[in-house]
Amino acid sequence: MELGDEGAGVLGRRERDILALERRGFAGPGAKERVIREELGLAPVRYFQLLNALLDDPRALAHDPVTVNRLRRIREQRRAER
Repeated sequence: MELGDEGAGVLGRRERDILALERRGFAGPGAKERVIREELGLAPVRYFQLLNALLDDPRALAHDPVTVNRLRRIREQRRAER
């Protein structure tokens, strides 16, 4: 299990790191993907899979409501455009 390994009410280290990375700004194309690989040791595709699942996790909302709600709005806008 990759999400929620540290307990029912607490986000794991990887989950907190993903949310922290989403709060950062990135200059230039490919910068975010490079940070994902170097700092988290994940392929970008896997990172975005984990992030998408994390957006539906109530623990993530409790941990960082501003970031999670912003990303949920972006996700919904993209879905509506399809």
